[in-house]
Amino acid sequence: MAGTRSTDGTGPMLEGKDLLDKARSLSNRPEDQIARACGYVGPSGRVLKKSFYRALVAAKGYSLPSSAGGGGGGTGLSKGRQAEFRTRVHGNGNLLIGQAYTRRMGLEPGQEFRIEIHKETGAIWLLPLEDSTLPA
Repeated sequence: MAGTRSTDGTGPMLEGKDLLDKARSLSNRPEDQIARACGYVGPSGRVLKKSFYRALVAAKGYSLPSSAGGGGGGTGLSKGRQAEFRTRVHGNGNLLIGQAYTRRMGLEPGQEFRIEIHKETGAIWLLPLEDSTLPA
């Protein structure tokens, strides 16, 4: 039985017995290749590992509680990559906070900020420049 279409539109995300059979037939391959072959690929081409693993667990007959922040309404699909509230400094010294955070903060492309570090806590403050307005 085929499941929902992968978010990149390439084919169905296999579920149940079909998923177990396909994964078993590819068990000598790397996990990413198995997930991709089973249709768990996002629109950017990224392998949707969490959705793949949850579908495998469900196909084995186990029930998992829905993840915090809401999944796909019980379909086994998640809303994609969720903010983890963790980051690290890249090798080039850059610190990326990502779209999940800028969207959550209501920031728009092109807005400009002054960055300050709070001396007592080490917190980073983004202070809007006067000619840049924050959305209401």
